Amino acid sequence: MLKSKEDIIAVIEEDLWMMELLRTAKELKLPDWWICAGFVRSKIWDVLHGFSERTRIPDIDVIYFDQTNLDESEEKRLEKELHSRLPFIPWSVKNQARMHVINHFPPYLSSVDAISKFPETVTALGVKLDDSDNLILTAPCGIKDVLMMEVNPTPFFKETKELALIYEQRLKKKNWSSVWNKITVTHI
Repeated sequence: MLKSKEDIIAVIEEDLWMMELLRTAKELKLPDWWICAGFVRSKIWDVLHGFSERTRIPDIDVIYFDQTNLDESEEKRLEKELHSRLPFIPWSVKNQARMHVINHFPPYLSSVDAISKFPETVTALGVKLDDSDNLILTAPCGIKDVLMMEVNPTPFFKETKELALIYEQRLKKKNWSSVWNKITVTHI
C-alpha cells in the first residue's frame, strides 16, 4: 500500500513505461520541467484500487518554466520533438511562464508554483528526473489527499467563487469516480 512520498516514488520507478516517458522528457533539457497531474495521480489511484492494467490518460502533461521564450509555437515544436521520439504518446507541453496569461492568474514564479495552483490537490503533483536520474516528486499541496483518495480544491481554487466554479465544472467533466470508485469528492 502507498503511505509516503517514498512509496509513490518506488511504484513509479518500477513502472517501465512511466520511466521511459520521464527519460524522454528529460532529453529535452527544459528548464524547471516536470511531468504532472494525471500522469502521477492516475498511477497512485490505479495502485490503490488494485488495478492490474493502467487507466488511460488523455494526455501526458510536460510543463517547464522559461521566461526567455513565451511563444506558444515553441511548445508546439517541443511536442513535435517528443512525438518524434515516442509517437504513440499524447504529449502536451506548456511553458508555465506564460500560462498565467491563459488562465487569467497572477504570474507564476516557477513550475512548482504553477502546480500549486492547479484546481485539485490530487492533481497538484509532478515528477521528474534530476541530473543523476533520481526520481523527484513535488507535491506543493501535499500527498495526503491523493493517498486518501479525497478530491479537494487547492487553496488557490478556494479563493474566489469564480475559481470554485471552475473546480466544480472540472469535477463534473472529469467524472473520476466512474473510473476510481473508492474516491470521495469534496464540493465547494
